Amino acid sequence: MIITATEFKLNVGKYLALAEESEIIINKNGKSVVKLCPAKPSIDEKINKMKSFFGSLSDGTNDDVTAEQLKEERLQKYECTD
Repeated sequence: MIITATEFKLNVGKYLALAEESEIIINKNGKSVVKLCPAKPSIDEKINKMKSFFGSLSDGTNDDVTAEQLKEERLQKYECTD
């Protein structure tokens, strides 16, 4: 969400509450000067971060992947092919 500095000054409480859920960019004289963002990551951000650790599971399509398959995939990412 992008707002002006004047709008922010007039409604500080409202925008602080909204900043707990999503980023807010404040413009002054047509230029972005400040970005408010949640201090704690949202649950969606946490889920996406955790999914990225599981390789094949990150797209949500492989519900029957074994731990051994995940290990093999991770090892393949870091193999040297010289």
